[in-house]
Amino acid sequence: MAKIRHLLLLRHAKSSWDDEALADFDRPLAPRGKAAAPRMGAEIARRGWLPELVYVSPAARTRQTWQLASADWPAPLPAASFYDSIYGALANDLFALAKAVPDEIGSLLVIGHNPGLEIFAAQLAGPGSSSDAIQSLEEKFPSGALARFEFEGGWDELRPGMARLTHCLRPKELA
Repeated sequence: MAKIRHLLLLRHAKSSWDDEALADFDRPLAPRGKAAAPRMGAEIARRGWLPELVYVSPAARTRQTWQLASADWPAPLPAASFYDSIYGALANDLFALAKAVPDEIGSLLVIGHNPGLEIFAAQLAGPGSSSDAIQSLEEKFPSGALARFEFEGGWDELRPGMARLTHCLRPKELA
């Protein structure tokens, strides 16, 4: 029987546009994002969805999202790797990254950016997906949103339409 894998896609929390001199890469979280990221992290922990491995864009807002979301998780924290390729990633880039996950890993969290993350999520969702989660994803995948997928098989087998979207959560829904 094939192992069931879990993939969590977390869009960085709401970022600040207050300092127009900052490069996009360096934009920090806005106050709303600083409040939402810990809520999303707490929900991940509450539901027992703690990942074994975490891939994060090196942008300031994704790093902050990771720090705040995981702040109250039990030790030891999962290994986090920062990949330049996640910043500005297209869906194909994210497929390639996920397909390279070591086989012993059962659950992965990717913290990244739109539009690539949302397109990747939409392409992953296949038969058996929750209709509510699909509708939520199609409506909007806002800052701080989390999409949770399950699929059977190895990471290297991951293809469009082969994962079940089980949940699509937004920070506003957890307030």
